[in-house]
Amino acid sequence: MTSTAAPDRLLMVMPYSQFVRKAAKAGFEVWAIWDPALREREYLDQVAEHARELLLTDFSDEAGLRALIADTVRTHGIGTVLHLGAEQSMPPAVAEAEALGVSPNPASAVTRLNDKAAMRGLLAGHGLSVVRSESAATVEEVAAAAARLPLPAVVKPVGASGSRGVALIRDADDLQEWTDRVTRAGLGGPYLVEEYLQGPEYSVETLSADGVHHVIGITAKHTTGAPFFVETSHVHPAPLGDDERTAIHAVVIGLLDLAGYRFGPAHTEVILTGRGPRIVESQTRLGGDRIPLLIETASDFDIEAAIFRTLAGAPLEAPVPRHTASVGFFLLPAGRLRSVGGLDAIRALPYVQALHFPFAPGDELPRTTDSSTRHGYVVVDAESPAEAADRIARVRGLLRADVREAVPATAKGAHR
Repeated sequence: MTSTAAPDRLLMVMPYSQFVRKAAKAGFEVWAIWDPALREREYLDQVAEHARELLLTDFSDEAGLRALIADTVRTHGIGTVLHLGAEQSMPPAVAEAEALGVSPNPASAVTRLNDKAAMRGLLAGHGLSVVRSESAATVEEVAAAAARLPLPAVVKPVGASGSRGVALIRDADDLQEWTDRVTRAGLGGPYLVEEYLQGPEYSVETLSADGVHHVIGITAKHTTGAPFFVETSHVHPAPLGDDERTAIHAVVIGLLDLAGYRFGPAHTEVILTGRGPRIVESQTRLGGDRIPLLIETASDFDIEAAIFRTLAGAPLEAPVPRHTASVGFFLLPAGRLRSVGGLDAIRALPYVQALHFPFAPGDELPRTTDSSTRHGYVVVDAESPAEAADRIARVRGLLRADVREAVPATAKGAHR
């Protein structure tokens, strides 16, 4: 940190609007950097509302982003630079912050956690949560790696998130489908090919301060399974036995220690296999899919606000859940939405905490292949996981969506 830096001056790269608001409430003066191509003007105005200044740049221009960070830090005496948004723009931001002496984490720690191949190599090198895997630079190398590993195997882009580009490879047809999909989506390499882990899946939210890692909560995850593994619901807290919970805590904290992570949130996904917990991936940010809201609904603990309280020096204690909270996603047929009903009835239910259905009649519903192509969600509270599942099912039953389903290309060809 430079001698003129003020500890209460915070520069955030890609901060969501509530982050700026909660940081300001914790006593920080906030400067914010955003890429205007990634958000509409109305949202950026919300970010600016609680910031001293909103600065705009192209995140794909790494040199430009680093120069803007350096100029802002030096001009305003910034004490800390944080990036809690999407992983793609983290490397240059954290590297520049470290070079300026205002990063709470070494850049190497962020890379070791966010890069799936680097994380897998780190774990393997220390004999922790070992998973057989191979890195592949191109789709052609993926095919070669899949031939060397026992099938089925999982393939994923190293830098993607939200189930984008993830597939289970069982045979040559699966490999061709995956190749076509990532090519259309522009999901370039490198890729990771690894053994298929089987068992219940969990998301682990942690908050680290001065290198001490606090497990804030474990959330159970349900997915569509192969081939896309898209999340269909989450339940918090996860129904786990003490031994299972202890084992998951140990492997996640072990990873964060090995990476050298010092401060901030981390979202780590774990599968509880017959050989014990195995880490799937980790990111130096909060979990998506409204997991922070689930934690707050179940335990009255605002993990977003806790980041900034902790940065300001306040002690941190992990919350104790008092209720169950669940998010259920809507996965409708692909096609044109003719009409939708039941939304007001859903909102009126006393246990509904949030409802998101971003479509109107006439809109085209995409085929669900990853997190971004689901069709909305509902968040409910309950007294047990079983009650939460019943309430999610009731909401899905109340949603009346009339969709004119898209005709598959093969079916179209059959009528020519």
